[in-house]
Amino acid sequence: MSTGSSSPSTLKQQVAQLDEGPCRDKAWLGDAVLSLFARQWLLGLLRKGQIPVPPEGEFTRAELFTWITSNQFLSAFGDPTRVEAEIGLVYESEGLQAAFLHIQEQLLPLFLKQVNNRSKALRTSRR
Repeated sequence: MSTGSSSPSTLKQQVAQLDEGPCRDKAWLGDAVLSLFARQWLLGLLRKGQIPVPPEGEFTRAELFTWITSNQFLSAFGDPTRVEAEIGLVYESEGLQAAFLHIQEQLLPLFLKQVNNRSKALRTSRR
């Protein structure tokens, strides 16, 4: 990962060492950062560089936002609270852009894959 010193395994180790209270605090920050990322991405404010464009057509922005920030989606990466705590740790230690990059590299590829799969399933069921 290109966010400085925080590799995914190091982040998981740091979160694993947190007691429940501090972990929830970091997760609360991470949830806010993930929400900001999702909103800016869906509004097209993050289209600079290599970030993929949000999918259009099958789903509304509200649906995509709800999905990418949901515990159901985050559980694909582990305990949702701990996933959000990782984002919060990156934000605290390296700043907002690094946290956005973490989300882009770690969460967004699977999200886009799932959106694509759901789109295909919807088109197939409509035939």
